[in-house]
Amino acid sequence: MEISTKELRIQPGRIISRVNQGLDVTITYKGKPAAKIIPIRKTETVNPENTEDELFGLWKDREDIGNVDQFVRSMRKGRKL
Repeated sequence: MEISTKELRIQPGRIISRVNQGLDVTITYKGKPAAKIIPIRKTETVNPENTEDELFGLWKDREDIGNVDQFVRSMRKGRKL
């Protein structure tokens, strides 16, 4: 489905309901595609019990960090001068 920015401004509820039905909506600005609204599809449920103490990103390979919560607290402590 393709709509203009004016249609999006005038009828946002109708467009959101179409997205909820599973349609992808392309928003055009001056006749050219500018953005796309797609429905959120739940692909995987994350179990919070398994990820509570896991590190991610640049820190995931660090072995010198034991407990994540304690490490973050120690980083946030103020310096005493």
